[in-house]
Amino acid sequence: MKSFIDPDEIWGFINNARPTKERVREIISKSLDKQRLTLEETALLVQANDPELVEEIKQGAKILKEKVYGQRIVLFAPLYIGNLCINKCAYCGFKSTNEAIRRITLTNDELVAQVKALEDAGQKRLILVYGEHPKYDAKFIAGTVGIVYSVRSGPGEIRRVNINAAPMDIDGFRIIKDAKIGTYQIFQETYHEDTYAKVHLGGIKRNYEWRLTALDRAQEAGIDDVGIGALFGLYDWRFDLLGLLRHTNHFEAVYNVGPHTISFPRIQYASQLNIDKSHIVTDAEFTRLVAILRLAVPYTGLILTAREPSAVRDEILQFGVSQIDGGTNIEMGGYAKKEHAETQDIDLEQFQINDNRSLNEIMDELIQQGYIPSFCTSCYRRGRTGEHFMEFSVPGFIKRFCQPNALLTLAEYLEDYAPEATKIKGYQLVQKKLDEMDEDSFKNSLIEKLDQVKEGKRDLYF
Repeated sequence: MKSFIDPDEIWGFINNARPTKERVREIISKSLDKQRLTLEETALLVQANDPELVEEIKQGAKILKEKVYGQRIVLFAPLYIGNLCINKCAYCGFKSTNEAIRRITLTNDELVAQVKALEDAGQKRLILVYGEHPKYDAKFIAGTVGIVYSVRSGPGEIRRVNINAAPMDIDGFRIIKDAKIGTYQIFQETYHEDTYAKVHLGGIKRNYEWRLTALDRAQEAGIDDVGIGALFGLYDWRFDLLGLLRHTNHFEAVYNVGPHTISFPRIQYASQLNIDKSHIVTDAEFTRLVAILRLAVPYTGLILTAREPSAVRDEILQFGVSQIDGGTNIEMGGYAKKEHAETQDIDLEQFQINDNRSLNEIMDELIQQGYIPSFCTSCYRRGRTGEHFMEFSVPGFIKRFCQPNALLTLAEYLEDYAPEATKIKGYQLVQKKLDEMDEDSFKNSLIEKLDQVKEGKRDLYF
């Protein structure tokens, strides 16, 4: 069967795009009406190099984010379970040929200690990350998920466990589904097959088609909440951006629902990094591609990670990002260490991160900027995933739920973990958002729930 990624098709859209101011503005207007863009329309935005149009694209993305998601930003933390790996990826510190990397798989006790440290910081949502190795099979992953869900430290609990791990067969995905995972995330890295072969030099990851179809097998196994991504800097960013959208189109055509999240990390320094740097994405290009992606897929969550420096993250947040990690430590066993080194030990990490702020520092800054930090998991736990999520999100109803639920989880954080200064600013923001709401029974119900949080009740949501 022919792959749904056709490089001639993608390059055809890019090379034949002739953007005019009138046409670009029509496309932005279509997106602001919360309609998905076609690949041809997206290619016109990609090729719109006029600074005036680039700025209009950014402003359009900013308006669209507010329309769909309001001011809430979902927070999570990555937790590395093991760095054994059989692959030979030129851009990754975990590559099997890297003898400098210290290979570690967390024991059950070490995993519990990590989760307790994360809960003590206020985290509620994790993504577990595994090297690609036979040891980390479906049963192993399911076991670690169960441990994470079982850990309680004070008022803390993890309510959502997402997964980033190797592709599996359908039976493997069924085992993972039964463990009650959240999103299953697999990145294609680059959709350009020739480049893919150049940077994946050995191991099962070298099989382009097996990876490309991995989330189809997840869907067949009943996992309707999946995340895709590309590692920008391996190939031309314009091609990989349209590759992400073509992958989205594939899911919508076959399964009637797109991916729940799209990630767009950039290449960062890693132990024994060895790639062609001719496609490295500049900050200006990165900002553009995020804004274009937001306009192209109005209802898909966009994830911005701590690979990026804080200044870049702060700028790009306004152009459509809906999720970020906070308080990130990707060193094996790093969260449970009482003292963190000022510099990263790259031989214990997959790549270099560039935003080392604590969770509370990020919470405090988000609050000051008017964003609502959120740990909400209500959609998943109420079954609003897959097609059901689209039923809520496409008509615009999801914003009605997202902001109040974000305020409730923010209040939990303020009561249980925040320093006094953050708590004061946080409740000022809560009151501001309440004042902006129309007087109705929904607002009154939210106020009642917020009062219950202050009285000690937890895990309240709409």
